[in-house]
Amino acid sequence: MAPTDQKRTNKKFIGKGGNAKGSKNAPHGVQKKRKWVDQDKVFQGSVKEGQGFAFLKKEKARHEYNKLLRKEKRNKKNPESKQLYAEEYPEHLRHLYLAEAEKLKNEAWANKVNRRKQRMKQQVTDAAEEDDAAETQQTEGAEEEVTGGSEPADSVSGSQEPEPAEATVRESLPMSNRMKKKVDKKTSFQKTKEEFERIKEKRRKKKEEYLKNKQQREEAIQRYKQKKMETFQMLSKKTKKGQPNLNLQMEYLLQKIQKN
Repeated sequence: MAPTDQKRTNKKFIGKGGNAKGSKNAPHGVQKKRKWVDQDKVFQGSVKEGQGFAFLKKEKARHEYNKLLRKEKRNKKNPESKQLYAEEYPEHLRHLYLAEAEKLKNEAWANKVNRRKQRMKQQVTDAAEEDDAAETQQTEGAEEEVTGGSEPADSVSGSQEPEPAEATVRESLPMSNRMKKKVDKKTSFQKTKEEFERIKEKRRKKKEEYLKNKQQREEAIQRYKQKKMETFQMLSKKTKKGQPNLNLQMEYLLQKIQKN
């Protein structure tokens, strides 16, 4: 059985805040008592001792919470301290500063009212222009009705004007610039449709060009293969004795030189 009072063989000890040899100021022959720490222990405290990392973290959170409580309590006692930049005017000039602030406030309000009036005036003028355009269209329609009222009498007599004449008269009538802009202005649907048609046409042209290039490439490869096969058949011909036919080879070389 092993002895129970066995001492540590490793006598080297490094304290938490000191030296292995101890303090130099300590008197000779007196050893300072140190708390024993396990050699494998690399962190401060333990869960059993109540000084682990979780305990330290909890204490820190509690400290921060207490700080916030003290701050709120201090703010409740002194509510004026919340205003960091309070306006403090000298007593003999306070009325001037207040009058200047009131003047700036009144100017801002007057500018706001003027802008609103101008906006309302612009809306009224736009509505008047639209009414004028509508009245001109109504008068033109009344004139057309008056001219059309004489048509039955003419039809009774046997003379009836063709319908295209009315369209030409309607097209020849003057149109205001505002109405022209409304007629010429395209809607978002029309713009989207035109964009779609343009992209569709572009894709169609791109596809046609690709197919054309593909067909040309395939035809060129086919011609090359056919020509190569003919050349191979010409050069691979042999005589009755199994020797290569030099006459055909010389003829092929001659044709090649002439072509170049």
